[in-house]
Amino acid sequence: MQAIVTQRIIYVAFDHLSFDHGALREADPARDVVALVESERMTNGRAWHPQRLFFMLSAARHFAAEARERGFSTHYVIAPTTREGLARIRSQVGDVPIVCAEPSSFRQSADLAEFGVDFVENDFFLTSRNDFALWAGRQKTYVMENFYRAQRVRLNILVENGQPAGGRWNFDADNRLPPPRNYTWPMRRGFARDDIDREVCEQLGIELADTWATTQAQAREALASFVAEHLAGFGPYEDAVTAEEWALHHSMLSPYLNVGLLHAREVVTAALNAYRDGLAPLQSVEAFVRQVIGWREYINGMYWFLGDDYRNLNELNATTALLPVFSDSTKTAMNCVSSTVAGVEARAWVHHIPRLMILSNLALLTGTNPQEFLNWMREQFIDASDWVMVPNVIGMATHADGGLLMTKPYAGGGAYLNRMTEYCRSCPFDPKKRVGDDACPMTTLYWGFLDRHRERFASNHRMFQQLAGLKKMENIEQVRDRAAEVLAGLRAGTL
Repeated sequence: MQAIVTQRIIYVAFDHLSFDHGALREADPARDVVALVESERMTNGRAWHPQRLFFMLSAARHFAAEARERGFSTHYVIAPTTREGLARIRSQVGDVPIVCAEPSSFRQSADLAEFGVDFVENDFFLTSRNDFALWAGRQKTYVMENFYRAQRVRLNILVENGQPAGGRWNFDADNRLPPPRNYTWPMRRGFARDDIDREVCEQLGIELADTWATTQAQAREALASFVAEHLAGFGPYEDAVTAEEWALHHSMLSPYLNVGLLHAREVVTAALNAYRDGLAPLQSVEAFVRQVIGWREYINGMYWFLGDDYRNLNELNATTALLPVFSDSTKTAMNCVSSTVAGVEARAWVHHIPRLMILSNLALLTGTNPQEFLNWMREQFIDASDWVMVPNVIGMATHADGGLLMTKPYAGGGAYLNRMTEYCRSCPFDPKKRVGDDACPMTTLYWGFLDRHRERFASNHRMFQQLAGLKKMENIEQVRDRAAEVLAGLRAGTL
């Protein structure tokens, strides 16, 4: 009987955990060896959030176990680097080609290419990198809304004869409600834990939590639960923040999408089926679909289109070191910031409004170095892939690209937070005040930010109203003094 010869080693990165996409989509258990490498540089190279590490390691180990169940010869090794791990596997298997899906970061792409790994097209997204580059190359400005509308037509999603369902491309105007009163939020489901989960927790020295799915089956349970219990309410309250419920109606599916346990196509299909069956209104379904086929695909496309040097931009010359509160939620009396960082500490996740209008807003207004803030975001969030965080932080959060991605900075003061969150009710600072010891630091810093950059934004038509308000301000010198006090207090961790 002729022995079966190994044809190739298929390297599965920890964010390519799929048998239906990537390099495994045409794999043959009789000839292909599956390889996963738990790189010590990946696990110990940064101050990763423990829940993020738990999720990544447990999901990968569960995937390796499933690969074995499917009949694949599977090697899961722990090594100092990915390349050393692959070299060890090759020494055991034989000198055969190593293939993987196109890596998800510039660094890993260069590293594996230098090692001689062959790439197949990354199909974990609905838009290939080449197709996105063709779209971006035709644009004068990279407006996400234009990309999203093109996506709707190209993918034939919520369109009728080329026109948007319901007569509108988006329903943002209907979906910006403040936190509801006397509202019952559905209970969040937890996930059963097994020996692999327990083994990872023991390795990391952390307590076992049930917040995050670690298998594809559990990820699909999470998707079904979101569609059944949360999709209908997602739209109206997607921009709200409430102390009563940390997740509101958000899907919490981004970690599973970003590692391959779910694919954008199945997530969108589930939402569209709910709309077709009358289980969720158009305004919620459209809002959710936009996050998946619009924003998510746009950010990934822009990451590759803008190039690796994009991460180093600092057009606002922001030099403030990362504030102590980002590492310790007790280092400020600002309720919005303290509560949000505490949520990150507990779960490695908060939804997009606390990320943008509290954490990122604070970094922007205080002139925090964008690369330091990028590193913190990259390390702390469970869904923080490189392609996710670089455009989001450099372009949207800190405006460090000078407006290449976003036409205006996402800066806001206490008035916005008072309207869209409940934090101001139990905060010692007054969101209506910009000077004085009890003035809201966000309000003070907001006007201080506009004052510092008034010349830069003078020609930006989207900033006209804000700058007009600044010109009318009679106590600008007091605002400057108070802004300096606020920044000093935040730097010391005493405000």
